[in-house]
Amino acid sequence: MTDPNRTEPEGFDPFEPATPIASSQGAPRNMAKDPTQRAGWERATLEKLAFASLNEQKAARRWKTFTRLSWLAFFIFLVWLAMSRSTPSTAKTTAHTAVVEIKGEIANGGDASAEFVVAAMKTAFEDEGAKGIVLLINSPGGSPVQAGIISDEIKRLKAKHKKPIYAVVEETCASAAYYIAAATDKIFVDKASIVGSIGVLMDGFGFTGVMEKVGVERRLLTAGENKGFLDPFSPMSDAQRAHAQAMLNQIHTQFINVVKNGRGDRLKLDTPGLFSGLFWSGEQAVEFGLADQLGNVDFVAREVIKAEEVTDYTRRDNVAEKLAKKFGAAMGAATVRSLQSATPALR
Repeated sequence: MTDPNRTEPEGFDPFEPATPIASSQGAPRNMAKDPTQRAGWERATLEKLAFASLNEQKAARRWKTFTRLSWLAFFIFLVWLAMSRSTPSTAKTTAHTAVVEIKGEIANGGDASAEFVVAAMKTAFEDEGAKGIVLLINSPGGSPVQAGIISDEIKRLKAKHKKPIYAVVEETCASAAYYIAAATDKIFVDKASIVGSIGVLMDGFGFTGVMEKVGVERRLLTAGENKGFLDPFSPMSDAQRAHAQAMLNQIHTQFINVVKNGRGDRLKLDTPGLFSGLFWSGEQAVEFGLADQLGNVDFVAREVIKAEEVTDYTRRDNVAEKLAKKFGAAMGAATVRSLQSATPALR
């Protein structure tokens, strides 16, 4: 029986487990340095491993979710780019000068194609706030077909909307680019711009002599005696050369007529080599009537159109469209290569 008046020593806890007594079998004396000697150490270790595995799985799931969301956001951004086009920020009621850039080669599928330039000009002419249109040109030329489409559309839009349209030349306005500029009301240039090159060319190479020297035989099968007359590995006859020259002369005459009709009495027809394919500086172009005066976009907007605010209407391929075109071109080229070996070509 316990004595109710008994007092325990200070610091004594009756529920504290007794300190294990080392057995005579040589049990470890310092268990703090050896966790495996503690009771339940296996369970504690397994729990730690389980929790570590769970945390690792959670981190992996979070990273996978983040990656998927990032790709989803990227594709949504590409779709948004593909569906959107840059539009003028100026409201229709605000007076401004509309600018359409023609830069680089004038060719189907490029930024300076008739498709893009004509679409941009239509938007500019139809905008009530656009008091005049400027074609900002920096191009060495390109396709006469694309230039002809743009030139014809300039004439049609001018007559329909009764708005002025001017060409402003930066570094170069040559060949097909000048074909376009000649259809505008006035041409402004820098004194050091390159202007002109009213001519047509068809270039290529001929390797027949080299093939004879190295003993290579060209085996080209055609249906039609002139089908392969532009083949660089086959000789060109005098009749074929005359045919090609006649075609170039015809296109050249068309070019000359467009320039004469567009420039009118301003053109100095007695200028030596005017339609020979030569080109001149901007200062000389003004002297010969190929251009009207010196000036840049800001000058034309401020002093000629009288609408100093400039708005860009240029249409271009965005990032998504360029990627899609490159992918489509690569796929198309692979398909064509796989078919060319088995089928005759109509080119």
